[in-house]
Amino acid sequence: MQLAAGAMRPLLSKLGKLLLDEYNLDTKVKKGVRSVTTELTMMEAALLKVAEVPRDQLDNQVWIWAGKVRELSYEMEDAVDAFMVRLEESADGEAPTMKNRVKKILKKATRLFKKGKDLHQISDAIEEAQELAKQLGELRLRYGHEMHDAGAAAVIDTRLIAMYKDVTELVGIEDTRDKVIRILIGDKEWKKQQLKAVSIVGFGGLGKTTLARAVYEKIKIQFDCWAFVTVSQSRDIKRVFKDMLYELDMNKYEGIHQTARGEKQLLNLLVEFLKNKRYVIVIDDIWDEQVWRFLKCAFSQNSIGSRLITTTRKVNVSEACSSSSTEDIIYRLKPLSDDDSQRLFYRRIFKSETGCPDEFEQVSRGILKKCGGVPLAIITIASLLASNQKIKTKDQWYVLLNSIGRGLAEGDSIDDMQRILSFSYYDLPSHLKTCFLYLSIFPEDYQISRNRVIWRWIAEGFVQPDKYGTRMFELGEGYFNELINRSMIQPVNIDSEGRAKACHVHDMMLDLILSLSDEANFVTILDGTQRSTPNPQRKMRRLSLQNGMEDTSAPQLATASMSRVRSVALFQHAICVMPPLWKFEVLRVLDLEGCDMPESWYKINLKYIGNLLHLRYLRLNDSYIRELPVEIGKLQYLLVLDLLGSGIVQLPSSVILLTYLLSLRINFYTKMPFEIGKLLSLEELSTLRMDSNIAKELGHLTELRMLQIVWEERETDGSLEKVIVESLGHLRKLQTLLIVDAYSGEGVIMLDGWVPAPQLRSFSSGVMFSRLPTWVNSSSVPLLSSLHIDVGELKQRDIQVIGRLPVLLDLWLTAKGDAGIEFLPEEPFVVSADSFPYIKECRFYGLQILPSMFPRGAMPMVQSLRFTVRLSSMVDAEWDFDMKNLPSLEQVDVDFSCNGGCPEAAKEPEAALWQFAADTMRRLTADALRFAADEHPNRPYLLIH
Repeated sequence: MQLAAGAMRPLLSKLGKLLLDEYNLDTKVKKGVRSVTTELTMMEAALLKVAEVPRDQLDNQVWIWAGKVRELSYEMEDAVDAFMVRLEESADGEAPTMKNRVKKILKKATRLFKKGKDLHQISDAIEEAQELAKQLGELRLRYGHEMHDAGAAAVIDTRLIAMYKDVTELVGIEDTRDKVIRILIGDKEWKKQQLKAVSIVGFGGLGKTTLARAVYEKIKIQFDCWAFVTVSQSRDIKRVFKDMLYELDMNKYEGIHQTARGEKQLLNLLVEFLKNKRYVIVIDDIWDEQVWRFLKCAFSQNSIGSRLITTTRKVNVSEACSSSSTEDIIYRLKPLSDDDSQRLFYRRIFKSETGCPDEFEQVSRGILKKCGGVPLAIITIASLLASNQKIKTKDQWYVLLNSIGRGLAEGDSIDDMQRILSFSYYDLPSHLKTCFLYLSIFPEDYQISRNRVIWRWIAEGFVQPDKYGTRMFELGEGYFNELINRSMIQPVNIDSEGRAKACHVHDMMLDLILSLSDEANFVTILDGTQRSTPNPQRKMRRLSLQNGMEDTSAPQLATASMSRVRSVALFQHAICVMPPLWKFEVLRVLDLEGCDMPESWYKINLKYIGNLLHLRYLRLNDSYIRELPVEIGKLQYLLVLDLLGSGIVQLPSSVILLTYLLSLRINFYTKMPFEIGKLLSLEELSTLRMDSNIAKELGHLTELRMLQIVWEERETDGSLEKVIVESLGHLRKLQTLLIVDAYSGEGVIMLDGWVPAPQLRSFSSGVMFSRLPTWVNSSSVPLLSSLHIDVGELKQRDIQVIGRLPVLLDLWLTAKGDAGIEFLPEEPFVVSADSFPYIKECRFYGLQILPSMFPRGAMPMVQSLRFTVRLSSMVDAEWDFDMKNLPSLEQVDVDFSCNGGCPEAAKEPEAALWQFAADTMRRLTADALRFAADEHPNRPYLLIH
């Protein structure tokens, strides 16, 4: 149902464009478009309403109707796109000979015929939409009453099992339980402390409820009163307050659920009851910040010795639940360790934590790897393997192993697990449901790049403009972050700003979205398995050819129609079955990353690329192609062109015709056409090889937010740098600037006169600056959070200037060779106590800036620190390696430098003596550093290079 609504959004947007005068529609067709737009808007509203209802609670007639609406949306959007493409096809630029004039007349006639055909298709779709609108009227009664009433009583909350599970059955919970207990009441004076809250956060099935219940049962006897209540997705505050009162005093509030009291009355009762009492209350499964804001009104910070425990799947909710006091804690629940996973698995199947027969050991390791330490997954799979008190055969274990991550077969325990996971899914807004299901395109255990999937969402039309004019990519970033916040995907490669560069979908969650995707014909996945074959009864809309593809699927795929396929994702080992490009008519996304194109050119002939007029996204990186056909210029709607890692040396001049292009990624050696300044829509450009002509054109690309350039200044007069500075000055929306050194450390740059865009957030240069640029200061770059820079001549005051950057999170500061500053004991290093307030990662390369040089208060959040120790300076001085002033330190990297050591001309005895002294000093210094790390409360990991 949600996919029907998701398919409707881009269609409604395009119908609005179609009504503009520039498209010159026939009056009858225009009237029909207006009418159908109204009907479709009403259908979308209905679809959104029922999209929150799980499939098993949905009336079957409604489901069939929604499927028809979805297919109609696709067909109508294809027809509208085809019509718009015909109107925007440009002339081919051939010389005006008589032969070419005849060709143009024929082409024009062909376009007019196709345009008429497209309009006919639109008219047919309008009639079908009107028929479906009539059906909607007949189904409205079901929307209003029957469906919701049926769903209300049909399902038992499976979390009740976790709430009342015997703790003796659980494995791996004891240590975690005790850790949370220490946080809550570990202090000897805890009964005198103010109210303290712990919010347990993690994705579905991780055991949040079970952990909270275990902690609660262990400590509740130490309080005057206690309660354990569940909120879930309901916004019924009155029910939660009544549950809480009843749990706190069952005798006093025995009939509370039969009363008709309002929220305010119940809140007053609760506040009055808790006054002057020491209580522990668990509020389980909170989904909404607003709900928490209301609930927390019952709990006063003056409730001495009282404790609150909350659980949630959402990070933002856990932050809200732990924001009342500095003592409040967010506890991020982690998956079980390998050992605990194994113990739980074996206990459930073999009734022993160690009693696994040899024949099952290897397959059990594979199954546990797929479960990823998620207790719900382990228990569910174990129940399948030992159903009815009988353990399945080894072959059946392997069948199950191979099915995880590809959509598990149905069964009661699998249904229970998927129902728990689906709570999070059905809580998503409609647009996020579509984006989340789209992740089923990627194979299991695949690391999904953030930028890659966001651009694909945009190309598919899942990201629609908002009323504030926010950039599409930034909207997509918000979608990606919200999926992480809701624990739907697991973040990977988190940078210093807390942004994940990629994500991973847990195998159990992947099973859920594969099941939902297949049910709604959202993605056709072919991976060579028996269950993965084209269904001739369905139109393929999105095609994912995955790793493990076998020749057995090739015959079915060869005869399948590609005419309605919108998206193709091809993974490396499936390239042999890729259909030829000429078969695709409405393709919007073509992703061929990692495919060896020279070996497969006979199947994927790029000369047909110019026929894919609907294409929005083309990814050929790491595909080893050598040439991009000139026909690429025909792709008027192309938004993303990714050629990074390809073998293309020169882009065709026709690339400048791609005026809608938002993202262009090429290799540092790839040459761009001189008229690059015509690509006025570009927001992301890397990696641009600079010369004077390209540098001038760069200034026209005023929409750029991310730019990576290759520095290869050959002119000794600095003329190229002046042009670059002038062009950079026009880029007032630039957020990220990366400069790559073409000469491996020999280049020098200053960028004098450059006034950075005020929203510049990241600057990185592999080219050395002779001194710290004057624009590196808190006034010029107030939002700079990441700075990677090499400086030839560095002053002590430069460190203080950098330390005053208000939001700096990540610093890599390199001093080249002997030009780097060195601080001696008699010349104290002065940095203010409020410097580097938010920095998390700090690396000083070639600089002897020790942790002890920073006063208490400076760098309060730094987690990773790297610095250099010059062994020659250790000989006659006593250095302080104390690290305690940096309270958040987790990792320390130290580079030993031997500058000023033994001269090359020294004789052998002298050299040997010097080497002995150097080795001794290295060992003593290393020991001193290890001692300092051990003395730090966090015992940070120490790595000496």
